[in-house]
Amino acid sequence: MSVEMTLQAPSVASSATSRRVAQAGRPDPRTEPRLVRIVVTTLALAFLSVFVVLPLIVVFVEAFGKGIAAYFSALADAEAWDAIRLTLLVALVSVGTNLVFGLCAAWAIAKFDFPGKTFLITLIDLPFSVSPVISGLVFVLLFGAQGFFGPWMQRHGLQILFAFPGIALATVFVTFPFVARALIPLMQEQGTQEEEAAVSLGASGLQTFFRVTLPNIKWGVLYGVLLCNARAMGEFGAVSVVSGHIRGETNTMPLLVEILYNEYQMVASFAIASLLAMLALITLVVKTVLERQLDEGGPRDH
Repeated sequence: MSVEMTLQAPSVASSATSRRVAQAGRPDPRTEPRLVRIVVTTLALAFLSVFVVLPLIVVFVEAFGKGIAAYFSALADAEAWDAIRLTLLVALVSVGTNLVFGLCAAWAIAKFDFPGKTFLITLIDLPFSVSPVISGLVFVLLFGAQGFFGPWMQRHGLQILFAFPGIALATVFVTFPFVARALIPLMQEQGTQEEEAAVSLGASGLQTFFRVTLPNIKWGVLYGVLLCNARAMGEFGAVSVVSGHIRGETNTMPLLVEILYNEYQMVASFAIASLLAMLALITLVVKTVLERQLDEGGPRDH
């Protein structure tokens, strides 16, 4: 048997060598002609320059158009600080709520089989297919003065619309898919072997989650939180419907940008917009780093 294997080895090696030579002689099907690559790359760069880079440049040029002093003076305005504080608070509530929901939903979907699992995934994707304005109108129909819960809330002195609770609810609704959608495929790919091993060794459910599951998905959690936070701070449509545009009370940063722009306060408007633009740039950089960690097997720290 060993003699036969020894005699077969050179033929196997020669056949492998011939396959490599044949493959080396073939043109790579993924390689396009040079002219096609140049045209496609130029079109992509031109599109990005016109629709992404140029608007960002315009925002910062307009924001600093009257000097750095005018820029910081606009940001130091009391109304601007109220909008910034409200935006940060809404983002904090939205990210915290969606983090808890996303972890629970992803764990249930990825680790267990149960009736209605497909329907739950569909509900998670719902905000992606519903206009933010429509979602804001839904809360008006529910909590408005003539809404379903409106009369009961008025009798008990509760106010949802045109106040912080309504803004937070609308923002939570439009952002809740981000954490769950970042974690579901990651946890499905990891499977349940490590959790089953931990349980078989006597670990409780919480111990298994915090010592096994969570360390494996930490980069995915950060990725989902990052996207959720960026969307929460930049949300306009749903918040515009439920906020009432009460100056100094219910205006978030995007709403204040619109108000200042309509009042021809260009420096102040673009100064607030520049903060949102910087958030977008920071989000892009961190998103790239997190994607690299996920691609390199960061969730398992290998």
